[in-house]
Amino acid sequence: MRMCSIASGSSGNCIYVGTEATHLLVDVGISCKKTLEGLNQLGLTGKDIDGILITHEHSDHVGGLGILSRQFGIPIYATAGTIEAIKKNRSLGQIDSSLFCEIAADEKKILKDITVNPMRISHDAAQPVAYRFQYGSRRMAVVTDLGTYDAYTVESLKGMDVLMLEANHDINMLQVGPYPYYLKQRILGKKGHLSNELSGKLLGSLLHDHFKTVFLGHLSKENNLAELAYETVRLEIAMADNPYKPEDFPILVANRSELSQLVEI
Repeated sequence: MRMCSIASGSSGNCIYVGTEATHLLVDVGISCKKTLEGLNQLGLTGKDIDGILITHEHSDHVGGLGILSRQFGIPIYATAGTIEAIKKNRSLGQIDSSLFCEIAADEKKILKDITVNPMRISHDAAQPVAYRFQYGSRRMAVVTDLGTYDAYTVESLKGMDVLMLEANHDINMLQVGPYPYYLKQRILGKKGHLSNELSGKLLGSLLHDHFKTVFLGHLSKENNLAELAYETVRLEIAMADNPYKPEDFPILVANRSELSQLVEI
């Protein structure tokens, strides 16, 4: 099983997860053209995609969904609340209702040789989820757009080999930055986004002997820096009450507009 970030950031998100037989996208928040360019770099085309898994209806996660799904007739998997919100989004154009496949948190969905298991997240959207993937004994997850985490989150993500985890903002950069007060409060709230510090703390509680790689994703263009996210998460891991060190595994920062390294396990 393999994972690659085609784009990840506050301006657009699209993550590839697949095997030799199955090819999935988590969100299409960039243009159809950019999505296809990213797939081409992976040796794939739109015709190869078996399903698009939508985390929630915000534009940085569904902006290119209408065109891509219409062009290739790709099934769209999302919760009932998210599907309803997408259907109300006129900017996406008309999407054939037959393409929508309803999923629910903690109910497994088998897509060819990958088992997909959605999980609840805390975000200001209709019915948002993150996604866990299993292929044999290998496990990956894409977890972004959550303002907080709890015991359920930690339990749901135990045993992952590869993780795409949100590190959205540096708290100080956000507080002194140009955003209006209400937006700062939204981002900092429990239905907002994970800060670098919280991302590092959550990751520290998930490490295990066979953990392979973490992608830090969904970085804010205005309120974060790749180097800052990387160093803050490393520091949190170093201070965590566990036997692991930040040098024990690769920490990759996903770029907002360029393909990341392809991680395969």
